[in-house]
Amino acid sequence: MPQMTRFVALLRGVNVAGRNKIGMEALRQSCEALGWTEVRSYQQSGNLVFAAGEENTTELATALKARIAQDFGHELEVLVLRAEELEHVAGANPLRAREGEEDRFCHCTFLFRHVSETRFGELALPLQEGERALLAGRTVFLHCPQGYGKSKLNTRYFEKAPGVPATTRNWRTVLALRDLSAER
Repeated sequence: MPQMTRFVALLRGVNVAGRNKIGMEALRQSCEALGWTEVRSYQQSGNLVFAAGEENTTELATALKARIAQDFGHELEVLVLRAEELEHVAGANPLRAREGEEDRFCHCTFLFRHVSETRFGELALPLQEGERALLAGRTVFLHCPQGYGKSKLNTRYFEKAPGVPATTRNWRTVLALRDLSAER
């Protein structure tokens, strides 16, 4: 039996505002049909943890994207990260919980492709009072003290400004997925 590696899949736009509806049990079954094991979902918004023998995250994302189109008829963006990549993100948030702040103001926007720090620095970020955004690898760490729902630093902004697909998770979800991917 091949060595299995643990991964996290982030699906863009599942079960949001009544669109792209997919039941998590059915999604887990689709993943198992791909030969993946230990498939678990978190919440109803397309957060998956699984183990697979394949090592290439791009190939895993492509396989899941095709399976979702086949099984559910939805064309979705899918990002697959190694569990240790998510562990690194969870441990490297430079905006997390400064003195007197709460994690509920922290979010991560995961970019599906690399954006150079130079290109990111050239963006005219629509920062509102107290907001911060820092790029680290393919992750934009966000601090939105007025709430993510009121921020202009949303997924749509990061998809249009640098022109790459993206998906955002709140900090609680990032930590929950990290913990779920670490469980055996």
